[in-house]
Formats: sequence, C-alpha cells, structure tokens
Amino acid sequence: MRVVISVLVLATGVFVSLMGVRGTISDRRPLMIIPDMVVQPRYHAQDESSFFADCREMRTPPAGTVAFGGAGYESDAGSPRLNPDFLQEDDRYYRGKQGTAWVTRIPVKLDLELLRRGQERYDIYCAPCHGATGSGNGVMTQYGLVGVATITDAFHARTPEGEYFDVISNGKGRMLGYGPQIKVGDRWAIVAYIRALSRSQNAKIGDVPEAKRAELSQ
Repeated sequence: MRVVISVLVLATGVFVSLMGVRGTISDRRPLMIIPDMVVQPRYHAQDESSFFADCREMRTPPAGTVAFGGAGYESDAGSPRLNPDFLQEDDRYYRGKQGTAWVTRIPVKLDLELLRRGQERYDIYCAPCHGATGSGNGVMTQYGLVGVATITDAFHARTPEGEYFDVISNGKGRMLGYGPQIKVGDRWAIVAYIRALSRSQNAKIGDVPEAKRAELSQ
C-alpha cells in the first residue's frame, strides 16, 4: 500500500511539474498534453517567409480587391456580416462626384432632421477651428491656430456641395481629412448645415416666413 501511495505522489508531482512549464517564460514550445489547435502552422504580420520569392509573409491583395464583410466603420464592431456598402459604387454619395465634376446637390434627403444632425456633427468636428458661424474664429484660434478658412462667406457659398464633402473627407491645406472619424451620411449632414449657415448670414428679411419675422426682433 505504501508503495502505491508513493507512486501516486510521485506521478502527481511529475504531472504538476510538467504542466507548470506552460506558465513559465521560455523560448521553447510549452509541453501540452492536449494541444488541440493551439500549435499550428500560421503566418505572423511583418514576419519573414522562406516560401515566397519576396520573403514577405504579408501578401498584397490582388488588383481590384474590394473589402466585403467584416466589422467596418459602417457596420457593428465585432459583428462580421456581409455589407454591400463596402463596395462604395455610388460616386455621388461616397466621393461627391458625378464623373469628373463635383455634385451640386446633396445626394440624400434634405430635411430638418438632417440639418440638426449636421449641426451636432459640425459643433463637434468643425466649430473648434471654423467657429460656430463658420467665420473662421473658433476657439483654436485663441491658441495660435492661424489661417483658418471662413466657410460661409459669399465666395464659399458658390463652392459645390461635392467639393465641401471632399474637403471634409480628405482635408485641404492645413486641415486634415475627417473621413475615418465621420460617417459618410454625417459628412453630407455637415454640408447641408454649412449651406444653412451660409444662407442665414446672407439672407434678407424677405427670406424669413412672415409668421417668424416677429421673433427676429425679440
């Protein structure tokens, strides 16, 4: 009986010792009784490969490859699904162009809800530099930022909607693009709100509905 107990104790000690290796730091592969799929051939980002002629494990996608599916900015993070929007075939909506010309009409439904959304996004992303009224006197100008464009004057009022969209997406001059931060629909909402700002600063009393004119004098 004593021999049996000794053997069991020894076997337990050996087993615990071997399994404990898995939690230690080593350049060797840990010992696993049931490895499942933990250890398998795979590629690592930025690693070297002896299989490919250029010695790179990361491969360039074939020409014309379009992302289709997965968790993108337009879909739910962490929930892979097919998303036709990744194709972005509509140049008017995704790039603000019709052929080589800028679009002159916003390619989404223009209503009060869109303007309110545009105002909200404008106040977050644009007002710090361009100011609440688009006159280029945002709070950042108080901290040394110079050369901020006025985006609601008579000159910019003639800027096509598509060009405004492109500047928001890709930037211009000192301004960086906000494409990664602002959804496509929200960029068009900002364009619509900029148009409303410009119209409000260059409007005449006759442009205001008669029922609303009394509120202007309060």
